[in-house]
Amino acid sequence: MKLSRDMAEFQARLGHEFSDPALLVRALTHSSMSSPNRDDNQRLEFLGDRVLGLVMAEALLAHDSAATEGQLAPRFNALVRKEACADVAREIDLGTVLKLGRSEMLSGGRRKLALLGDAMEAVIAAVYVDAGFEAARATVLRLWGGRIGAVKEDARDAKTALQEWAQARGLPPPDYAETARSGPDHAPVFTIEARLQSGEQASATAGSKRQAEQAAARALLDRLESQT
Repeated sequence: MKLSRDMAEFQARLGHEFSDPALLVRALTHSSMSSPNRDDNQRLEFLGDRVLGLVMAEALLAHDSAATEGQLAPRFNALVRKEACADVAREIDLGTVLKLGRSEMLSGGRRKLALLGDAMEAVIAAVYVDAGFEAARATVLRLWGGRIGAVKEDARDAKTALQEWAQARGLPPPDYAETARSGPDHAPVFTIEARLQSGEQASATAGSKRQAEQAAARALLDRLESQT
């Protein structure tokens, strides 16, 4: 199988030349484009998530031999969560070669965090199936680059950190409420407010509810910390 020009260029950006190019095509095929004769990337995504996890776990242990499990776990989560995978996908322009059905194309699927993150995991699995674990590890470490060394000492996501802040003070978990939504249906923008029972609150706006919730939690944490 010969890759199209855009696929060949993506393969070069990825840094792995496939012995079986069909694996790369499958990794980049969203379920909206699947058919009886065309497999989608869901099974590869499942495998890639596990391969990425093992590579990151090994890399974190090697990077900081003195870190405790309690320190390693949030760093690990920060490196393997969907947002991190999507960020890497954007850096190598994965969205430009995603194979999407018409509905996903019209709804801005090439920019969606979930689709990019899932496809990045599928591509990692495709490298693993094509050339084995060492090739997959080399690819992941190259793509994640300085993220491993730069991951924060306290890498908990903002929602988790805010919940722990509240619990430490005898408060129930924070609430998150959508207070506004704007933009077209294919590219909505959400405003979310994070609220504590004690009355503190903060809002943030982002292109997904998940991102807006995290940003609102971070804004509220920053406000709380500035008051101490």
